[in-house]
Amino acid sequence: MCAGNLVLDILVHPVSGIRWDTTTWVESIRQSLGGNGGNTSYALARLGTFVRLTGMVGRDSFADFVLAQLEQAGVETSAISRCAEPTATTVGLVNPEGARTFLHQPGASKVAFEIPIEFNSGLIAGCSHFHLANIYGLPHMRVHAEETLRRARRAGLTTSLDTGWDFRGEWLRVAAPCLPHLDFLFANEEEARLLTGREDHAEAAAHLRSLGASTVVVKLGSRGCALYSAKQALTIPGYAVHAVDSTGAGDCFAGGFLDAWLDGASHEDAARFANANGALSVQSLGAVTGLLSRQETVDWMRRQSL
Repeated sequence: MCAGNLVLDILVHPVSGIRWDTTTWVESIRQSLGGNGGNTSYALARLGTFVRLTGMVGRDSFADFVLAQLEQAGVETSAISRCAEPTATTVGLVNPEGARTFLHQPGASKVAFEIPIEFNSGLIAGCSHFHLANIYGLPHMRVHAEETLRRARRAGLTTSLDTGWDFRGEWLRVAAPCLPHLDFLFANEEEARLLTGREDHAEAAAHLRSLGASTVVVKLGSRGCALYSAKQALTIPGYAVHAVDSTGAGDCFAGGFLDAWLDGASHEDAARFANANGALSVQSLGAVTGLLSRQETVDWMRRQSL
């Protein structure tokens, strides 16, 4: 089961810079599924893991597009609600190297999760794990995340959290209460630094583990990832690919890791599979456009090692 924001992404590529009072021609302006909850759930479903997503969209055509994309991938969407606010929307400007900047309208995300999630038998039917995608992108979840994760554990689910970017700069004040209730914490290198004040990601992970997180996975972009638990500290190199768009790659990484781990993979193998999922994501415009099925991803990984 996944909880998170659902977003309609409008991606513009390539954009080398912005000059006001002019017209800039670009190669592509494309609508795509977005949002940490949407991307991660799509990745899990595309890989073959059953996933139920809960979140909020509007009553507009953007919501219709987002829901259709999720359902086409196999995401179970009955726990997604609609509201009078517009569906959250992001305009992403992507430069020729694949880096991006976002203009974001939170819309429905502002009213989602007004109370902690109640993990009743209907909501968690068929689920063994709960993933919270980006507490910072959901204003109410900043308040309710700890209780939500506590309830998930009480319902017998294992848990994970992908921090996301904190535009308010509250970082550890929001995240710290969640850490004792987590089996996995995902954060990229910059997020780990801002959460802890530690420049070295190993030191940042050690601090986060001291606050209660069981296993910390630090996403290192093209360099792969690092994993820290009570039993091991691993650095797993990434794949050398041409990055077109890094939007949502971290969400796809988390989806890949959870898919492999829930299927019985070791932490190391799950991290390697997650790296592959992230690498496939960045090669296409849009977070989930380049994702493959589980077997296709395994075949792609084999080809990279030849």
